[in-house]
Amino acid sequence: MKKNIFIIVVIVLALILGRAFISKFDKIKTAKMQAKMSVPAVTVEDVETRSVVRQFESPARVMSKYRVNILARISGYLTKSYFKEGDYVKAGQVLFEIEPQQYQYSANQAKANLDNARSQYEYYEKQLARYKELVSQDFIARADYDNILSQRDAYRAQVESATSAYRDAERNLGYTQVKSPVDGRVGIITVTVGNYVTASSGPLTTINSYEPMYVTFPMDAKDYVELVRIDKSADAKRKVEFIFSSGQKYELEGIQDFYDNKIDETTGTITLRATFPNPKNQLIQGDYGRIIIYSNAKDDMPVVPQSATQENQEGRFLYILDEEGLPRMVYIKTMGQTSDGMWIVSEGVSKGDKLVTSGLQKIVPGKPVRIIETDPAKQVKKEKKQNIFVRIINKIKGGS
Repeated sequence: MKKNIFIIVVIVLALILGRAFISKFDKIKTAKMQAKMSVPAVTVEDVETRSVVRQFESPARVMSKYRVNILARISGYLTKSYFKEGDYVKAGQVLFEIEPQQYQYSANQAKANLDNARSQYEYYEKQLARYKELVSQDFIARADYDNILSQRDAYRAQVESATSAYRDAERNLGYTQVKSPVDGRVGIITVTVGNYVTASSGPLTTINSYEPMYVTFPMDAKDYVELVRIDKSADAKRKVEFIFSSGQKYELEGIQDFYDNKIDETTGTITLRATFPNPKNQLIQGDYGRIIIYSNAKDDMPVVPQSATQENQEGRFLYILDEEGLPRMVYIKTMGQTSDGMWIVSEGVSKGDKLVTSGLQKIVPGKPVRIIETDPAKQVKKEKKQNIFVRIINKIKGGS
C-alpha cells in the first residue's frame, strides 16, 4: 500500500515537474521566436569568379590623323578662293590663288636668261670641237683653244645658274596656287580674298582629315600594367569602343594601336591611341567622350548579382559576412556586367567571401542576421531538424 502511494506521489511530482518544464519551454520558445522575428532573414552565397574579358574606361578626345594649317608661302594679294568653308577637299586641290602676274613675269625672264645662256654654251661647245681639231694640227695657237675652252666653261656655269633661277621662279609661280596637302574638311577662312598675305600672315584656313580618326586617352598606369599582364604583351592590338559625351555609343569599333613611351609623372597615366573608321563623319576633331578598351585574353574576376548591390553618394556597395557572421558594408568597383545580370568586380571582394544576396533593406551593419536557405527543399529540411524537439514536447504536452 505504501509502495503504491509512493509511486502515485512520484507520478504526480513528475507530471507537475513536466508541466513546469513545458511551461518554461513554451516561454523560452516564445522568447526565441520573438527574437527570431526581430532578426532580419537573409540569404547568403559564396562569391564566385568567372573567366571574363576585362574592360577599362577612360576619358577620351577625338583627333584628326592630319591637322594642317594652310599658309601662304609667297607675298601678294589673295585674288581667288576655290572652296566654301566646310567643304571636303582632296590632296592637290587648289584652295586659293595669290596674284600670279609678277611671278609669271619673273618666271618668263628667268626662262629667257636660261635660253640665252644655253645658246651661248651650245655655240662655244661647237667652237671648242673645231678648235680642238685645229690645235691638234698646229693651225691655231694653243692660247686660242684655251680661250674658247674657258668661254665654254663660263657659259656652262651660267646655264646651271640660270637653270636654278628658272626653277626657283617656277616654284614661286607654283606657290601662287595654294593647294591642299591632304584629303580633309576645310575649316573657317581666316584671311579673305582681297587681303595682302605673306609667309608670316598666319594660317589662311585649317584642314582636318576625317578618315580615319584618332581617339587618344590617358590610362592609369596600374590599369595599363593589368592590361599588359592579361594579354601578355604591350604591343597587342585591342578593341576599343567610343561613347560620345551625350552617352550614345559610336556604332563602329576602333583598334588601340599606339601607346606612349612614358608615364606622366604628374597624373600617373600613360597615353594610348585608337584608330576609328569614320565613313559618316560622325567623329569630329576635338570632340570629347570616353572609351572602353577590352583585353584580348580573359581573366578570372569576382562576379556578384546586381540585385545584391546598392548605391549611395559614396558609390556602389554590398554586404559581406565577417568571421563572426555579422554583416559588413563593402564598397566595390565594377568594370561592366555579364549577360545574366552579374557585376564584374575589380575591387572590394574576393572569391569565397560570404555575400548577402537578399533581405538587404533590414540589415544593420554589425548586427546579427538570420541566414535562410535559398533552396526551398533545404530550408524545409533545416526547419524540420530545428523543430523536431518542439514536436516531441508538444506530443508530451498533449498527452498530459
